[in-house]
Amino acid sequence: MENVDETMEITLIGDDGQPIIFEHILTFMYEDERYMALAPADFIDEEEEEIVFMHLTKAKGEDALEPVENEVLLDELFEVFCELMDGDEEEEEDEEE
Repeated sequence: MENVDETMEITLIGDDGQPIIFEHILTFMYEDERYMALAPADFIDEEEEEIVFMHLTKAKGEDALEPVENEVLLDELFEVFCELMDGDEEEEEDEEE
């Protein structure tokens, strides 16, 4: 049986009020908080893919997304994200062997 990666798309509203479609890359924990890594769906340059981090919170009992704006936290999240993604790639390589 083949692994099928279904990409989840999330639509957020930009500063200009226009919808922006993002592809979900990864949801992960950092310091007991949940974060989501997203990439703009229409981003073309795969060499320098833009990653957006959102903090998953609860609002009125439902999941809500808040943008991460703290530069120090963004750097920490990016480092954790890269480590997790590198680990996933290594696992895939091991499975192929």
